[in-house]
Amino acid sequence: MSSWSPEGKQSPGSWEPHLCRILFLLLLFVVSAKGVTPDPNACLVFHSSNGSSISCQPPAKFPHYLPADTIYLATEFFNLTQMPADILQGIPNLQELHLSNNQLEDLSAKFLLPVPQLKVLDLTRNALKRLPPGLFKVSAALHTLVLKENRLDILDASWLRGLKALRHLDLSGNQLRTLPRKLLANFTDLHILDLGNNQLQTLPPDLLRGPLKLEWLHLEGNRLQVLEEGFLAPQPKLRYLFLNNNKLTTLAAGAFRGLQVLDMLDLSNNSLTSVPEGLWASLGKAAGNMKVGFDISGNPWICDQKLDDLYRWLVANEDKMFFQNNTHCAGPKALEGQTLLAVAAS
Repeated sequence: MSSWSPEGKQSPGSWEPHLCRILFLLLLFVVSAKGVTPDPNACLVFHSSNGSSISCQPPAKFPHYLPADTIYLATEFFNLTQMPADILQGIPNLQELHLSNNQLEDLSAKFLLPVPQLKVLDLTRNALKRLPPGLFKVSAALHTLVLKENRLDILDASWLRGLKALRHLDLSGNQLRTLPRKLLANFTDLHILDLGNNQLQTLPPDLLRGPLKLEWLHLEGNRLQVLEEGFLAPQPKLRYLFLNNNKLTTLAAGAFRGLQVLDMLDLSNNSLTSVPEGLWASLGKAAGNMKVGFDISGNPWICDQKLDDLYRWLVANEDKMFFQNNTHCAGPKALEGQTLLAVAAS
């Protein structure tokens, strides 16, 4: 199931920022089919009854004029360090803004003031280290914010103030070492949270007490060592949980308690040698949990009697286990190299 790796992961919210891109590709296909060759030095423009959609990439020139009815704007791969101050003036109906693959170092606090209807903001692969307080002052409609692969090493809750409809927050691929308390306290409609591939060693105990509708939680690729009791409990609707590629050595016995509909759990490539009895009690029940599966491979499991509880759970949920032949015992010596399933069946 390599599709669940951090590199290949997909989440339902990841489709939304790309729907218009798909429409542009379809448009290009139609135009090409009619024997018309698009001008590579011009932005691609698509007019519809809803408004104009514009996509610009080099060698096209950066747009200095935008139709007043613009609802979608993508200006990507221009290596801009600053956005023109007035680029969004005169397009108050803008709903999607894609600025990925530039070199933006900062944004003005007034940057989004002209576009109060903005719903999607994609800033993937820029050079942002900070966000100005007040950036989202009029962004009550914004539901998708992607800050993936920037240079954020700290995060201030005040930077996100004004976001009232946020459903998808992607902070993956930055340099975050810590998170502030009450970061998500006001995001009661958050469905997708991606904190993967940062440098987080611990998490605030109240991190998940704000959003009550979380379905996807990405924490992979950090430096987490412990999953505390009750940390996940405020999120009974959580369906996909990625904890792979951390440094986890300890899982509290009640770490998964309260997760009523978990479909996917990835604990692969950590430092787990054992797990406490009762950890799995709430997972894999007949109620329908683990519909997708689980992965516990890549851990140095010590296959002794302390794993008896895990053995019973593996036998009962064998059909949901990824990489069965790659989930081995690291000890004791007599069982080294054997698969956990083989030991469990014996």
